[in-house]
Amino acid sequence: MEKLTVAIIGKPNVGKSTFFNYLIGERRSIVDDMPGVTRDRVYGKSNWRGKDFTLIDTGGIEEDNDNVIATQMRFQAEIAIEMADVVVFMTDIQTGITPIDKDIALMLKKSKKQVILVCNKVDDFKKLENEIYEFYNLGLGKPYPISSANAKGIGDVLDAIYEAFPEKENIEDDSEYIKVAIIGKPNVGKSSLVNKILGENRSIVSNIAGTTRDAIDSEFENKYGKYIFIDTAGLRKHSKINENIEKYSILRTTLAIERADVCIIMIDANEGVTEQDTKIAGKAHEAGKGVIIVINKWDEYNKENGTLENYTKIVYQKLSYLTYAPILFISAKTGQRVEKLFEIINEVSNNNSLRIQTSVLNEILSEAVSMVQPPTDKGKRLKVFYITQVSTKPPTFAIFVNDKKLFHFSYERYIVNKLRQEIGFRGTPIRILVRERKEK
Repeated sequence: MEKLTVAIIGKPNVGKSTFFNYLIGERRSIVDDMPGVTRDRVYGKSNWRGKDFTLIDTGGIEEDNDNVIATQMRFQAEIAIEMADVVVFMTDIQTGITPIDKDIALMLKKSKKQVILVCNKVDDFKKLENEIYEFYNLGLGKPYPISSANAKGIGDVLDAIYEAFPEKENIEDDSEYIKVAIIGKPNVGKSSLVNKILGENRSIVSNIAGTTRDAIDSEFENKYGKYIFIDTAGLRKHSKINENIEKYSILRTTLAIERADVCIIMIDANEGVTEQDTKIAGKAHEAGKGVIIVINKWDEYNKENGTLENYTKIVYQKLSYLTYAPILFISAKTGQRVEKLFEIINEVSNNNSLRIQTSVLNEILSEAVSMVQPPTDKGKRLKVFYITQVSTKPPTFAIFVNDKKLFHFSYERYIVNKLRQEIGFRGTPIRILVRERKEK
C-alpha cells in the first residue's frame, strides 16, 4: 500500500516541530525560538485509530524574497504539499492572521489538498476563544485550537486528519511494481526512451528543451517484471528558471526521485557529463536511490577502438561519487540495448533493498580490520566492535566503535569498499552510521 502522508505547513516559529515531535513520540525536529531552524523536510511515523501515516515537518514558509535559504525552505514545503494526502496548516493565535498566512492559505487552496487548519499556542482557551473566529477568514474551514507545548487539543486534530484521509480503495497498491524515475537535463532523450519501451508516443517528443513539464507515470509489464516509469521534466540550471512553470517542473522531478526505487540518469553521449548532470545525479545519490547511468544517442557518437572503455572512465571520473552505478550505452531512437536495461533495473532495485545477516557482516568486518588496522590518533587506537544492518533503501549499517572521532572518513570508505567487494551492492549507495559503545 502507498503510505498515507501528512505534511505540517506554516510560517516560521508557529510550533510545527513541537507538534511533529509530539506525534512521533520523539525529539527528531529541532525546537528553537529562532525562526527557520527546520530548513529541510523531516520525516517521522505516527498512528491514530489504527491508521499508520508518515508525517513531514517542514521549514517555515516565508514571503518571496531574494534570500536563498528562505526560497529553499518554501521549495521544500511545496514538495511536502505535493506529496501529502492531508496538510496541517499551523498558525499562531497570538500573532493573528499575517500576510504570510494569507499567502500560504492561497497556495493550499490551489493545491486542492485536504487541509486541516490549526491555531497553535492556545494555552488558555477561554481567554483566547474570540480570537479563534478571525481564522475563519482564511477560507479553509474550521480552525482547531491547540497548544503543542502542553499537548492540548491534539486529539481533535488527529481525528480531523483521520477523517480527511482518502479511503483505502483509493490508495493504489503498487508494491509489485519497481518505480523508475528517468532524470536528466532537457532534451537528452528521456521521453524517447519511455516511448520506445512502451511502444507508443505516451510523452511528447520534441527538440524544444523542456517539452515535458510534469512527471508522467506509465505502467509497463514484460517478461522481466512490472514497472512504473516516471518520465520527468529536465532539470535546468537555476539561472534559467524564470517562470513558475519551470519551478514546478523542478519540484515534480525532485518528487519523482523521492518516489522512485531506481533512478536512470540519462546523459547525452555527444555532450558528455556536464556540471548540470553532476547536480542531477547528486540528487538521486543523496536520496539513497538505486542509480543507473544511461548514455543515450550512442549510435550518433563517433567511435574507434577503446572508445567505450575510455568514455566509461571519464564518466566515473566526473561522477566520482557514483562509481557503484552501472553504465549502459543505448540509443532510445533505435532501441539499441534498451532491453538490457530491465535486467539492470531489477538487479539495482534488489540491491537497494538487500538485507544481510549480522553474522555475515561481522565476518566481513573482522576480515577487514585484520587486513587494515584501524587508525590511531595521539596514541589512541580506534576499536571496531560490531556491525549490524539497520535499514534498507539504501542499505544502512550501524558500526559500533570506542570513539567516533577516530573513525575517519578514509576508514569508513575502506569498510564500504570491503562490503561491496564481498557482497556487491551494485547500483546502490551504502550509508554508515557510527555509534559509540563503552568497552566491557
